[in-house]
Formats: sequence, structure tokens, C-alpha cells
Amino acid sequence: MAAMSGKVVQNVFIAQFYQQNRQFGTQYQRDCCAPYTRTLPPFHGGKLAWTSISSMQMRNLPKYQSGFVNRGTFYCSAASSATAIPSLDKVDFLKLQNGSDIRGVAVSGVEGEPVNLTEPVTEAIAAAFAAWLLDKKKVDASRKLRVSIGHDSRISAQQLQDAVSRGIASGGLDVVQYGLASTPAMFNSTLTEDEAFLCPADGAIMITASHLPYNRNGFKFFTNAGGLGKSDIKDILERAANIYSGFLAKGYSVKNASDSVKKVDYMTVYASDLVKAVRKAAGNIEKPLEGFHIVVDAGNGAGGFFAAKVLEPLGAITSGSQFLEPDGMFPNHIPNPEDKAAMKAITEAVLSNKADLGIIFDTDVDRSAAVDSTGRELNRNRLIALMSAIVLEEHPGTTIVTDSVTSDGLTLFIEKKLGGKHHRFKRGYKNVIDEAIRLNSVGEESHLAIETSGHGALKENHWLDDGAYLMVKLLNKLASARASGRVDGSKVLTDLVEGLEEPAIAVELRLKINQSHPDLKGRSFREYGEAVLQHLENSIASNPKLQKAPVNYEGVRVSGFGGWFLLRLSLHDPVLPLNIEAPSHEDAVKLGLEVASAVKEFQALDTSALDKFVQPQ
Repeated sequence: MAAMSGKVVQNVFIAQFYQQNRQFGTQYQRDCCAPYTRTLPPFHGGKLAWTSISSMQMRNLPKYQSGFVNRGTFYCSAASSATAIPSLDKVDFLKLQNGSDIRGVAVSGVEGEPVNLTEPVTEAIAAAFAAWLLDKKKVDASRKLRVSIGHDSRISAQQLQDAVSRGIASGGLDVVQYGLASTPAMFNSTLTEDEAFLCPADGAIMITASHLPYNRNGFKFFTNAGGLGKSDIKDILERAANIYSGFLAKGYSVKNASDSVKKVDYMTVYASDLVKAVRKAAGNIEKPLEGFHIVVDAGNGAGGFFAAKVLEPLGAITSGSQFLEPDGMFPNHIPNPEDKAAMKAITEAVLSNKADLGIIFDTDVDRSAAVDSTGRELNRNRLIALMSAIVLEEHPGTTIVTDSVTSDGLTLFIEKKLGGKHHRFKRGYKNVIDEAIRLNSVGEESHLAIETSGHGALKENHWLDDGAYLMVKLLNKLASARASGRVDGSKVLTDLVEGLEEPAIAVELRLKINQSHPDLKGRSFREYGEAVLQHLENSIASNPKLQKAPVNYEGVRVSGFGGWFLLRLSLHDPVLPLNIEAPSHEDAVKLGLEVASAVKEFQALDTSALDKFVQPQ
């Protein structure tokens, strides 16, 4: 991420060290914070007087301890006043919904982005989830429900975990804190049956905002039936709004939830299950990856455990792995397998260490990608092709469900080379997963739902989009190939995607809708966007050079000039993303010009990105 100004850094650490309600949960927490709180600059009227602490030292103040022991104690909880009460502002809770997630601004310091995920708001959301869960489970009074809570490496994680714990406890439920964890582990905690680890949990909450900037955070919710859907999230937010109204009417005070809180090292259980899966695939060999050199890039998110807790017990060499230590400022690159800088970082690590394979995760480990020994990136369409090849070996003829922006070359690869069926659906990992589940329910076998972003879910893994499990499937191929006598490293994976046709040009251009433009005439951006799409579709019908896709579930997808384009409306934002793939830049421009001509009369649509793309070079 770009370097921040000193002012932003100052704001971040004011937020981190001097926000309201900093309760120390254990003596360990007080002890681990002591060396940092002693060196903090003095507090003067809401501002910190920075004197001798460098920006690097400031960034390093909240470093996590290594491993997974005492993970709930990583952040110091200094406060300017032990009795400070957070101020309450009016909040539009429904605006916090982001599809099947909740996301907001948790830390001040970015201009124009006021904090809306405060402790009272968070507590209200958690209390609403507790009430929702009680309604769904319908248990009698003889058993208390329990909710597991985990978080990624964000600097607001501890603050929100404390608020979530209070909200859950206020609903009469038990709280099990995992500390640093991955999103897939949180879902797994609702399935694991092991009372020693207080499992299964009746519900789980992951505190994360995926790859978004340091000031954001949010929540994902799970039961043993999977991740909650959009309607469930809306229900919870409506309940939270009512609870928060009570705070406004009666006042808000911070209550101690420690009596209902227990801490568990669940990540050890989760990592152990991944290790067992690889050993089983290799015929129960103890170290099936012995001799393989595999580097991991966790992007300073929550995925650093994979090197020491999964790969090394399997015998792999992991030297050269990077950015394993959690750091919520993400100082090296955005933890995102779609990001060019992130993929460049893991590629360079593979090549410089002469590794057999590179693995990269997003912040909360529900997405991943890989790099082979030659530096070839295995993400987006290539990752889908690779996973399709693996799954279709195990389940011949099965349907592979993907999002809407996958390439025509991928369809040919899945259907012509692999003998499967490609079902291209809507963007959004939950949309893709739910569609695969629906297909199975009506008799069409599907074993893989995967999005170009790196979200991939398998039927065998309870339809959980688990980036670590996706990489385990790759490791299984390496291990089984080695067991059968192959000694050519990751070539077994590269061979599986041989024949995938890839476009010479692939671009995504974002056409923003100006919501304040009079051309909207009182309509919502969604209505306006739908009008743009309808007009484009009508213009294509009379154009002999273009052919509309016979089956399409999102936007307008059209083939022509040897390539294709897709114009669709963003799931959440006033934007029409335009994807174009073509065999040459000239052909891509021809497709772009067709779109530009069709949408030019829509004055509220910012076509500057498209106009620039189609200009003669």
C-alpha cells in the first residue's frame, strides 16, 4: 500500500492506543503491553505529542506474538481514561451491508471516511446476531449457545473483538475467542466435534474486511449450514438498529463480558486437519512433501500459519517465505491474489529462491493463488482451469460453476479438453456457491464453485470458500505425483492447464454513474444502470458483427471480432464494469467502440476510461 503521511500514521495510532473502553482481559495482556505503554508519547487534549518515535517504530508497536498461543492478547489496550464512554451518533445500519458481509470504517485517519463501525455499533450487531441465532436454533433453556470469534491482522481487530464479545454475552450466549484466525477456520469451528476445544460452536463470527485498506473492518457470520446470506445479514442489521436505538434512548455503558469469554487455540486443530488431508492423499505418508521447496506469501494477513503449521509438518522446505508476520498496516503489498504487486512479490520469491511452488493468500485466507517454478502465475482463469482439471479427474463430467467474467478460452478448456460443463453465473462468491448448491439440488452434479477473485469452494469441503483448502488440493497433486515416482516438482500442475487458450488482451474498465447528475431524473443508480444495459442490448440486436451470448445471467455479454465483452452493473457500487478480451489490441478497441457508441447518450455515465482505451495509439 502506498506510504502514509505522518498525519495519517498519527491518527491511526491515536485510534489504536487511545480509543474508548480499553479493557485488559488477562494479566498477560497487561504484561505484554507494558513495554509499549511505558514508551508511548504523552497524551495532551486528544492529541499525541510525538517526539522520539519513528514511523517504523510506531508501525511495529502492535506486532503480534509468534504462533497461536495467547492470540487474544496481541494488541495493547491503552486508554486515556478508564471511564471514557464512546459517543453515540445516528447510524444507517443497512448501509453497512456488503452483500453477505458487513463492512465499515473502524479507524479514523483517512479523509472523507468517518468511522461508522464504532464499539457501540459493533456491540449492537453482535447482540443482534445472538438474538438471530437463538431464533434459528430454538434451543431450550437447559443449554447455552456458544459463538466463536476470530479476527485477521487489522489494527482494529482487538477493539472489535472486545465489542463483539460484549454483544454476544449480553444475549446470554457463551463466547469463545480464537484471536488471530482465518475465515475458513471460523466456519469449520461450527463443524468440528471436540469438546476439549469447545466445539462445535453454534455460530461463528470472523472480524475481517478482506483486502480492503487498514482503516476498514467488518464481519462474516457462520452456522453449521454455512455462511449467512444477504437476507440474513439484512435481518441482523435491522435487529441491530433496534438495539442501537435502545442505546440512544437509555444511554450506553461498557459492560464486562469476561465471565462469558473463553480463549481457545483452534487454529492448531484447523491446520492439523489440512495436514491430515495431504497425508491421506499421498497414501498416509508422514512427510509426502519432503524435498519440495514451497514459499508462502501471507501479505501480513492471517495466513502465515500455513508455512510452519501445514507445509513444514509435511516435510516441505519453506525458506524464502515472506510477510508471514501479521501487520494490519499491510506495509509490503495488498494481501490480494488479484493484485499485480502482490503476484509480482510471490513470483519474485519463487524465482529468487528457486522454489518448486509459491502460495499467496488474501488477508483472511478465504482466497488464494499459486505460482509454479517457472514463475507462471496460477490465478484467475488459470487457477480455475487448474482446479477444474483436478476436480474433473475425480468427478468426470461434473459442472464447474464460475462467475460471469471468465474467458471463452476457459469454457473451451473445461468442456472440450476436460469433458466437463462450464456454468458461468453471476459475480460474487456467495452467488457462485449458492448456484452450485442449487444445481446439485435439481440433479445437476457440481463439485466446484470458483470465482476469478480466488474464492473457490468444493462440495467435499462443505461448500466453504477456503483458500488454504484450495492450496491443499494442489499439494495433494504434488504429493501423489511424488509418490508415483515423478520428480519434476510443480510441472505436474503446469501440465494440467496445458491447452488453456488465453487472450492477448484482457482489460476491465469501470464506468462510474454520477448519482447527482440530472440525467438520473430521480432514479436510483441501479435503475439508471439497468437502463444503460437494456439500451446496449437493443443496439446489439441489429448489429450483424456482434452476437449476444445465448445463456447469460448477468449484464450484457457479447462476442465479436474474435473476442467478447461483458458490461454489467456492480453488485454494490454505482459502477458499470466493462470486461473486454480479444486476440489483439485492435480487436479489443473495436469491441470497446461498439460499447462507447451505444452508451454515449447516457450523460451521467463517466466513460472516460473507455474513451481513453479506444483512442488511437
